[in-house]
Amino acid sequence: MARKTSKVVEKGKIYISASFNNTLATITDLDGNVLAWQTAGSSGFKGTRKATPYAATVTVEKLLNKVKNEIGLNELEVYVKGPGVGRDAALRAIRSSGIKISLIADITPLPHNGPRPKKKRRV
Repeated sequence: MARKTSKVVEKGKIYISASFNNTLATITDLDGNVLAWQTAGSSGFKGTRKATPYAATVTVEKLLNKVKNEIGLNELEVYVKGPGVGRDAALRAIRSSGIKISLIADITPLPHNGPRPKKKRRV
């Protein structure tokens, strides 16, 4: 089977999902087609070390190096989701990589009303 030739994409979106246990980063083109992804676990971190800011930094740097070399990306829209400690570290890694950031948005889901409250305590 022949290897697919990589396309050249100059603008894209990066979605960073920072949970309490892991950090996941996905780069897509402007249409939403996934170009590359990386997690703290696939970057070589295990257990509680996946949830550190350093792991998020290494994860995003590996992903950006892969994308810059293969695809030629030079401008990103950044979408951050979740409450984890990797949020700010991932943004710092993108800023230091030299890729232009055109947008930073927080897409963390917030409940409008939340789950049903516990029943009243009877004594």
